[in-house]
Amino acid sequence: MENRAVAAAATAAVSQALVLLFSLPSYSSSSADDDPTALLFHFLSSFEIAAAGDLFLPRNRKRRRHLDDPGDPPPGAAVAAAPISVRRQPDHFRLGLGVGASTFEWLAGLLDPLLDWPGGPQELPAAAARLAVGLSHLATGASYGDLAARFAVSAAAARSCARRLRRVLCTNFRFWVAFPSPSSELSAGFRHLPGCRGAVACARFDLGGSGGAAAQVVADASCRILNIAAGFPKDQPSSTILRRSSLFQEAGRLMGPPEEYLVGGEEYPLMPWLMVPFLDASAASPAAFNAVHRRIMARTVLRTISSLMNWGVLSSAMEGEEDPRAVAACVATCAILHNMLLSREDFSSLTAAPPEEEDDDDDGDRSGSSGENPPGGAAPAAAALRDALADKVRGILTQRHPSSRG
Repeated sequence: MENRAVAAAATAAVSQALVLLFSLPSYSSSSADDDPTALLFHFLSSFEIAAAGDLFLPRNRKRRRHLDDPGDPPPGAAVAAAPISVRRQPDHFRLGLGVGASTFEWLAGLLDPLLDWPGGPQELPAAAARLAVGLSHLATGASYGDLAARFAVSAAAARSCARRLRRVLCTNFRFWVAFPSPSSELSAGFRHLPGCRGAVACARFDLGGSGGAAAQVVADASCRILNIAAGFPKDQPSSTILRRSSLFQEAGRLMGPPEEYLVGGEEYPLMPWLMVPFLDASAASPAAFNAVHRRIMARTVLRTISSLMNWGVLSSAMEGEEDPRAVAACVATCAILHNMLLSREDFSSLTAAPPEEEDDDDDGDRSGSSGENPPGGAAPAAAALRDALADKVRGILTQRHPSSRG
């Protein structure tokens, strides 16, 4: 056992030495800047190398031959530039940057010219290294001082990289968060709620010295974010945030046909394009509607909000970024990255789906207006639409699952 530990430690030491050797600048035409992933492996492994010994050597020969071990990375996920390939070693990128290695390489290629700007930190000349600093800030929520120590740069350089990444994504890639065209097909994930486009809820972030913030999130059945409105005080009611958002003004255009709508918790007002649960669900149809509504909320927008909170920056003190605009930019940046990762089937930050049988009564905060009392006199039309929808839902459930509540 001691020999195995010594071998593991030696392997780790050799790995670190080779990484440092290959990451030193070269005066040839092929410099270290052309292949920054080896250097990044050093940055990301330095804080976990002491705990990695058991992962370098399998515990028994039988496990060594088992190529489909659940702990193995997916085929193609390893970084080709890694000096030593250890199949069972944890994915450093996923741990330190919140994305898989292949996604990091894709992002580095996509953002390369945009992360190389005049006046950028000369300590990190490679765009991929600047990307790593920015992603590490988002994924871990580490202070700029901690990032500086981790990446061996100044705190000013770490702050510059983090802010540049946010600016680039929010300016050049905001189209990643958008409603599909009204003519696009509705998701099969909403098959029990015909006409549903998505679900809306408010996320509440505890951000230390910044006092917290709220963001309104709309997500579809695949947890893709369709719309986000950030920058609101944490204690502001959901219904107030809704009325102040562009979603409230543009709902008619975004929904498409009149029979399309969103679903939201009972803290929201009932409107023709926003279906909320019945407060009185004693009858069969309202009960069926509420059951389906509750499960859809849990499996879509509430799961999406939980996934956003997996980004460490959204639960950190955000030292040096107390400006509400910076907080809103962090939320928007994480939303864009969330959708980018989903498009690549990279589920690094996606919260696991709740069980199919989950029956959670918490559909969000209860601080807004009651769903039975919508403002503006929309109650009769909206209530009639919801009654008709509840009857449809009950019919669908009865036909497909005769013995099920929903």
